[in-house]
Amino acid sequence: MLDLALAIAHHLLIFALFGVLAAELVLVRRGMGVDAVRRVASIDLYYGLLAGFIVVVGFSRAIFAAKGWSYYAHNGFFWAKIATFALIGLLSIVPTIRFIQWRGAGTAPNDAQVNGIRRLLYAEVVLFALLPAFAAHMARGYGEFR
Repeated sequence: MLDLALAIAHHLLIFALFGVLAAELVLVRRGMGVDAVRRVASIDLYYGLLAGFIVVVGFSRAIFAAKGWSYYAHNGFFWAKIATFALIGLLSIVPTIRFIQWRGAGTAPNDAQVNGIRRLLYAEVVLFALLPAFAAHMARGYGEFR
């Protein structure tokens, strides 16, 4: 039962994280105003919280659930998934800092600033698409090494 609960929680958190990322892409656009800056800065807080919960639930699942740590520790797709998630997290640092700066200054970004942040958000989306592919391979036992 623990395995099922952790799997459901993990998947719901991943879907929620992608929803937040999609919301940021919708809000961060040319001509965005101060209200949109406040909104996206608030939403971005959930991005960080969800990512933290995903790490906790994901590793709990890997350690305590049905397959156990020995299954995941020796799987290249598991580590590719972890590395990709970490890279997404690193890419998200710059947008988070910019959102905080824009909100703190009480100003809206110019088009060049928006374009730079959108490029990073799109990179996150592209990398995010790799996560289910790695997960599907991993779940089927591909990528095992010893």
